Amino acid sequence: MAAGTILTVLANIPWGAVVENAPKVAEGAAKLWSTVTRWNKSDSVQHDQTVALPQKPMSESQLLASQVLALEDGVRQLNEQMQVSSSLIKDLAEQNALLIQRVELNRIRLIRYSVTAISIATALLGLVLYLLFSR
Repeated sequence: MAAGTILTVLANIPWGAVVENAPKVAEGAAKLWSTVTRWNKSDSVQHDQTVALPQKPMSESQLLASQVLALEDGVRQLNEQMQVSSSLIKDLAEQNALLIQRVELNRIRLIRYSVTAISIATALLGLVLYLLFSR
């Protein structure tokens, strides 16, 4: 790809909007992840309840107590997963912001180098033309 095309593409990206929206994207990913995790967890809990049949009949209070304990355990696991994923998403959002800043810095450097290269090329062309026509 030509340097001019790359510069055009980089110039047309609204970097400020990308940096501003990075946390919103991370929040959306967290919501999506929590929804998917909740669906998968509820499916596995329902599957476990249908597979695990008690050996002896339990009283209704024992059955409710075991279900409450299972639900508490599920909530605890989901809470741990949410904390780990929130930390990960926060780290990823920070890395994304740093990456975008570095890309922006590289874009500015590329523009400066391009301007410098064009200036040097113009000066060399002028020098060559001067030397050719001064004879």
